[in-house]
Amino acid sequence: MIKKNVIDLFSGAGGFSNGFEQAGFNIVAAVEYDKQIAETYSYNHLNTIMYANDIKQVVEETDFSQYEANIVIGGPPCQGFSMAGARIRKNNFLDDPRNYLFKYYMKVVQQVKPKIFIFENVKGILTMEKGEIFNQIIDVFSDENNFNGDRYYLKSIIVKAKDYGIPQQRERVFILGFLNKKIDIDFYINKTKLIVLNKYPHFFDSVTVWDAISNLQKENENGDIINLKPQNQYQEFLSNLQGETFNHIKPNHNEIAIKRMKQISAGENWTKLKDNIKSVHSGAYGRLDKNGVAPTITTRFDTPSGGRFIHPIENRTLSPREGARLQSFPDSFRFLGNKTSVYKQIGNAVPPKLAYFFGMVVQEILNDEC
Repeated sequence: MIKKNVIDLFSGAGGFSNGFEQAGFNIVAAVEYDKQIAETYSYNHLNTIMYANDIKQVVEETDFSQYEANIVIGGPPCQGFSMAGARIRKNNFLDDPRNYLFKYYMKVVQQVKPKIFIFENVKGILTMEKGEIFNQIIDVFSDENNFNGDRYYLKSIIVKAKDYGIPQQRERVFILGFLNKKIDIDFYINKTKLIVLNKYPHFFDSVTVWDAISNLQKENENGDIINLKPQNQYQEFLSNLQGETFNHIKPNHNEIAIKRMKQISAGENWTKLKDNIKSVHSGAYGRLDKNGVAPTITTRFDTPSGGRFIHPIENRTLSPREGARLQSFPDSFRFLGNKTSVYKQIGNAVPPKLAYFFGMVVQEILNDEC
């Protein structure tokens, strides 16, 4: 029987893990440096061993091969890559201290030797330093000296969240590595689409902002809503009919911010303000169009000046739950920690619905190829 064990590195709150769990995988271990974020992860993944520490220390003290995982998922932050500079070919990519996060992702893959790994990152990683960064990643994983005679064949895919029935413009790259095999990933994506459609006929339907958030009403003082009724297919997919919907705490703003938001109509931004302000973001004070999709949800979607995150109707920015809906988190998922941390957890997450689809893709590959 094929093992379906997954290790999630740089797990954040657990969007990637949540999607893979929905696809039938067991998330046996996760690593997350931020203690508050790790607490959210553990609350929502009771059966997963959480290593809440710097990945360097965790990997140096832990043999992850004990978990017999077939899959490794996660995406190390790319700051080190972007700082690598034009001399990257003249230096050892793995020994560059700025790339230590990637280095320890790689070390876990060396320990576990999974059948498949998925490396999630910003799509710009493909073109950084005129493609040299991505070429180095390919070189590292295809070098048999790094895997005792084995190697990984890599395939990169740019994924758009809205193509998977998520009301958001988010674009990311998934880099998939396959142990000792070249896989026709396009074949498996098309195959999986048919399987998912058979189970969820509306999975890929276009979803608007209002489709996502319109039924979030009658919350209590803690931001919880009891027995919330879904009003459309997207809300039904995310619904928690047997319990509460959490984290619908509406942000409070000062009088100046509210006055400014009142001047903005759907689709407009700070350029319509009478005030003379210096925008730090091109979409600052932008109001969402209820009939459109949201921009990429960032860690500052509670801040009017942070982007186009003003509620379509009300004069406020989005609540954590509204952001979570736009990210496709299920209503049963509860975010812990202070306000800043909660918004960070949501903004940095891999959308669970997207992760679910690729979990299903991986499952089909394992069934056929491994």
